[in-house]
Amino acid sequence: MNEILAGKLSTLPEHPGSYQMRDATGAIIYVGKAKNLKNRVKTYFIGSHDLKTTKLVSLIDDLTYIVTKTELEAFLLELSLIKEHRPKYNIMLMDDKTYPYIEITKERYPRVVITRKIDKKRKNIFGPYPDSGSARETLLLIHRIFPLRKCDVLPKKVCLYYHMGQCLGPCVHPVSVETNEAIISDIVKFLNGNDQDLLKDLRQKMADHAEKMEYEKAKEYKDLIAAVVKTTERQQVMFSDLLDRDAVAFAADDAHLAVTIVFMRKGRIVMSDSEIVDYLETPEDAFLDFVARFYAKHPAPAEVLLPKGTDLAFLKPALGDAAKIPVRGNKLKFAQMAAENATIHLANSLDQHLKKYAKTVGAATALGDLLGIAAPKRIECFDNSHTMGTNPVSAMVVFTDGNPDKKSYRKYQIKTAAKGDDPGAMKEIVYRRYQKMLMTGAADRPDLVIMDGGITQVRACKETLAALYLDLPVIGLKKDSFHKTDAIIGLDEAEIPLDRHAPLYVLLNKIQEEAHRFAITYHHEKQSKQIYASILDAIPKIGKASKTKLLEKFKTIENIRNASDEELHAVGLTKEAIGNIRIALAQHK
Repeated sequence: MNEILAGKLSTLPEHPGSYQMRDATGAIIYVGKAKNLKNRVKTYFIGSHDLKTTKLVSLIDDLTYIVTKTELEAFLLELSLIKEHRPKYNIMLMDDKTYPYIEITKERYPRVVITRKIDKKRKNIFGPYPDSGSARETLLLIHRIFPLRKCDVLPKKVCLYYHMGQCLGPCVHPVSVETNEAIISDIVKFLNGNDQDLLKDLRQKMADHAEKMEYEKAKEYKDLIAAVVKTTERQQVMFSDLLDRDAVAFAADDAHLAVTIVFMRKGRIVMSDSEIVDYLETPEDAFLDFVARFYAKHPAPAEVLLPKGTDLAFLKPALGDAAKIPVRGNKLKFAQMAAENATIHLANSLDQHLKKYAKTVGAATALGDLLGIAAPKRIECFDNSHTMGTNPVSAMVVFTDGNPDKKSYRKYQIKTAAKGDDPGAMKEIVYRRYQKMLMTGAADRPDLVIMDGGITQVRACKETLAALYLDLPVIGLKKDSFHKTDAIIGLDEAEIPLDRHAPLYVLLNKIQEEAHRFAITYHHEKQSKQIYASILDAIPKIGKASKTKLLEKFKTIENIRNASDEELHAVGLTKEAIGNIRIALAQHK
């Protein structure tokens, strides 16, 4: 402990507040709250702790704090600071998770879409769904039954959905607000589980077509009825009030917290989710953090049932009057179900959690120790790909806490580097990536940069970062003669052999393979599009607009060859153009 930190510890006030632990670079690595700052913060530096707390304390170089009037204010400040700084030692729990919802958009001609970006102010959002497959199955059924607009952008003429009776064609035929509202009302009833009117209507249409001996049409309605029954077939209604409610509970040992949420919608249980995390505070404080942060991001139902002893005052800002502690009846049984699931999840899944931790966060910690830096939370890895210098591309993959962060991946076309100049391409991409970070003030600064290559790529990266006055640790991954990861090119450019049986090797190999996969996939995509475009240019009746639509819709020649006439017609191709494509692609094959 340095003298400055020791001096701050001795002068901490005995007031409520939020404290921020900082490392040697000044970055916030942990945020906490306390009823008494002096008593709480001192506990980190007294006695023995588990490995995670010991590691945190070893990295603390400075301490800042903000005094508040009450512990509740300190709690709210803590949540705000965690959201802003995302400290590596604060538990993220499930507040980083997203669930698929179905939304009816608020547009002149509304659409029904799947979304994971939830704004709690928006209406007509239904869910959550257990996974994207369940949500997509429901959406496809809605598209078959209700003739709302399907296209993201209104085309200039009606598409196949109009001819199939699954869209009213607002692109050409104006649809009144009243008509749209009536359709939306029926969709809302269906999504809320009120499917009897819909089934009655479908059965009547099936009977009408059967009476007219239109058996193919009658079978279509029979299949629709079966699909509706399957989609809406859920558990029995448990609560007659048909309210939306969640039950949230936890179970804990000395270092791990298991949290379970059971989601109930319209009186039926629709799904549950459980997760195990490490924690540094008390289990009760960690649980309060989770609930407040989770419902700051996700829509809260009418009721959130919580365990006995939960301090509801801390959850008032996030949940208002929705937070409740049940004392009897079915609500208590529902809450106890969540608690039992949390206990079972902790007992059955802790070993799996520990193994995953060793392969991800644990491996990242080992990498930091090997390099003599703090455990890297965000790692960025770059790789190039080309074929004899043609269609050169680069890719960046991102791993956060040892896990792939795919939404942060980036693709780059090489614009200035000479053909076949691999170090030049790396310099260009590194410059573009980090100049943009500096110009936009983005908070996505990496803790470690990895070059998928040897000393030449590492030096190219370091030279570019120096030109940007950026001090980022850079390493390379060297492969052996069998093209297997063999060693690290360290911060001092010395080779560090790797143990192929260690979790660290598994992590680095996974990062390297992911960077290679992402880069080569992008390269193949560009290459195939170039071939694809040249073939399309030679086909009669395929103009520039049609070619653009085909390039956006289909990714490979094989996909276009296997597409049905209806799919090709849907992008605006005439029968003659479709015939020409069939002939051209048959010859190409």
